[in-house]
Amino acid sequence: MTAALPTRTRAAVLRAFGEPIVIEDMPVPARIEAGGLLVEIVACSLCGTDVHCWEGSLDLKLDLPLILGHEMAGRIIAIGEGADTDSAGQPLRLGDRVIWTHAFCGQCAMCARHRPAMCPNRKAYGHVSAENWPYLMGGFAQHAYVLPGSGRVRVPDSVPDELASMASCALRSVVNAVEQAGRVGPEHTIVVQGAGPLGILATGLFSQAGAGRVLTIGAPAARLELARAFGADDVVSLEDVPDPADRLAIVRQATGGLGADLVAEFSGHPAAFAEGVAMAGPGARYLVVGQLGAGTVEVAPGAITKKNLTVIGSFSGDVSHYHKALAIIERLAGRLPFDRLISGRYPLGQVNEVIDRMRSFQEIKPVLYAS
Repeated sequence: MTAALPTRTRAAVLRAFGEPIVIEDMPVPARIEAGGLLVEIVACSLCGTDVHCWEGSLDLKLDLPLILGHEMAGRIIAIGEGADTDSAGQPLRLGDRVIWTHAFCGQCAMCARHRPAMCPNRKAYGHVSAENWPYLMGGFAQHAYVLPGSGRVRVPDSVPDELASMASCALRSVVNAVEQAGRVGPEHTIVVQGAGPLGILATGLFSQAGAGRVLTIGAPAARLELARAFGADDVVSLEDVPDPADRLAIVRQATGGLGADLVAEFSGHPAAFAEGVAMAGPGARYLVVGQLGAGTVEVAPGAITKKNLTVIGSFSGDVSHYHKALAIIERLAGRLPFDRLISGRYPLGQVNEVIDRMRSFQEIKPVLYAS
């Protein structure tokens, strides 16, 4: 079933890394294949990965020209055959809002092992060429196409557009990471490296999970203040404590000289990895989430062996984490100030300004609106 479909739409197209993004008129697919959806973008929040994609510094395959944006929510305007329920079995109708995953093949070894984020054939929104059908494979646009291989979840009525958008990448990545980290309890001291959106959200989820103490490291001061609002017991400013040795001393002092029970890296800076290994105590877990670039760092492998560390890499998430992210926003809205992460709201035409503001740390989680 379909609504009256537009034939053209506006999108912000990246044609050269590091160059200004241009608003262009793009074709809308004339047909919706079985299992597909066409949506009108209601909000697209920006992720730090979008900035790295624009720079060309992300260590992932990108096909120019492309429409950036992979953290978005859309309102359904056309439904392909057999696509009238979401991945949780909830009915879908025209006008419903959804968030959706990257598209997976469902036929490879990783998909068979229920690890779709590792699918070698996945089609990632914000990474796929806009020159090929179905064209609309990014959130910096008025419309987007949801492929049949993309999991999708209906957004509850109580969740605002911009928070639903944030749930589709930032929060689902944190939900997956916290789940992979395993149990935390009152006996555990946790160090969170990074006070960007992911680090702040992780601070909140670890605190709500019952961690005995959460210490968040990052900058600038406004982000650390927000980390406290999300439940950080202590914060360490990179601006006030620029020497890694001094930061390590603070962590050891806070843990009776042992080091943290769990260190969670959300900073994206390669140097943070070596620092996190040093901060981890004997038998600790080290959760690594932010390292998607090509940077390197020198680490003595013996430090991992002698401390008996468990190192956990966490990337993206599956549709269950999208569903859980929305549920968390519903259930914890009175305890965690999710809305304070939304730092600005901008029309699509200001996309270049918003990217510049993110690069200069003037924004935490800005949102683009195409309509």
